[in-house]
Amino acid sequence: MSKTILLADDEELIRLLVRTTIESEEYRFLEARDGEEAIEIIRREHPDLVLLDVGMPRRNGFEVVEAIKHDPATKDTIVVMLTAHGREADRLHGLDLGADHYFTKPFSPLDLLRTIRELLGP
Repeated sequence: MSKTILLADDEELIRLLVRTTIESEEYRFLEARDGEEAIEIIRREHPDLVLLDVGMPRRNGFEVVEAIKHDPATKDTIVVMLTAHGREADRLHGLDLGADHYFTKPFSPLDLLRTIRELLGP
């Protein structure tokens, strides 16, 4: 059975890069272009893992992770922040809100794939 991954990022090139890197029979891939759309998809589809950009319109990634971690129906969703916000304070803030991992752009697509596999397991 395939696992579902949602990527929420307003940059089309990042969505294309990540989709190309991880989309396979192993993973069902969903996309959101802003934070509000991400929350709607998470509540409807219950993805196994969410990749979240911080700097998105209509709700930033910090607001999204906070919303889903405070909702009993989605609180166990694995969240990986994938963002250009690379300051240590940003990373700690994301992890404090409940993110499981924090990647800073630019990132290695292979490292991202390896982390996804580690977080989702077999």
